[in-house]
Amino acid sequence: MLSLTEIEALFHIIVNILIILSILTGTFFIISAAIGVTRFPDVYTKLHAATKASTLGVIGILIGAFLFLYLQHSIISGKLLLAIVFILLTNPVSAHMISRAAHLKGVRPVLNNRKDEYAEAMEKLKAQESTKR
Repeated sequence: MLSLTEIEALFHIIVNILIILSILTGTFFIISAAIGVTRFPDVYTKLHAATKASTLGVIGILIGAFLFLYLQHSIISGKLLLAIVFILLTNPVSAHMISRAAHLKGVRPVLNNRKDEYAEAMEKLKAQESTKR
């Protein structure tokens, strides 16, 4: 049977491991985002790496910071929670808008064994609009 102090010590060890894993996971995703931005060939894949991986990375680090403050110091940080929600809501929307603006300006993706479905859909839409007039 474990004593109360041993259970508390075990709890602190588990909490510290969770905090470390969260921060390390976030750091891994941020490093992979940096590698993706430098290695991918076109704007769209670079944007994908910059938004998806960095979103996961920043959220991992913020969750680790929140857990540390809450479990070690009994502080509930509303700013960290708001930052997590704000990043989750804004990063995908901004990536979509930037990629759509790039496509509308004529930046074409590198098409290795793929097709540009957005361009085909836009051409089909323009053809339908011209037949209505």
